[in-house]
Amino acid sequence: MADDKGRLRSPLGHARGLGSARSGTRHYIAQRWTALALAPLAIWFVFGLISHLGASYAQAGAWIGNPINAVLILLMLGALFHHAQLGLQVVIEDYVHGHGSKLVLLILVKGLALFFATLAILAVLRISIGGPA
Repeated sequence: MADDKGRLRSPLGHARGLGSARSGTRHYIAQRWTALALAPLAIWFVFGLISHLGASYAQAGAWIGNPINAVLILLMLGALFHHAQLGLQVVIEDYVHGHGSKLVLLILVKGLALFFATLAILAVLRISIGGPA
């Protein structure tokens, strides 16, 4: 089979090492697992927020400070930021065509996701450990 440059290559040889043929499956599975984790965690979190409407800061802090709630919030935050980074990565890879621009945006998205996840996790830990307000 001749490719667009007139060389004879098999379909496997043509696909090997190109684009999603290398890492698309791992990315797809990671995005599905984070979505699967986020569904029950988000529902639990929303119900927790609704049940604390009108609560004082101390009551809300006590709810977050409960070890089970703190761990679930940390899991949700980790899954949320990873899922968001994976989704933005797909958008950038599909719609940004300049190689340099694509690389800069991918690094920026990963860095911002890590930065904001770290801030959110530290905030939850600070509240749950009972640090200064």
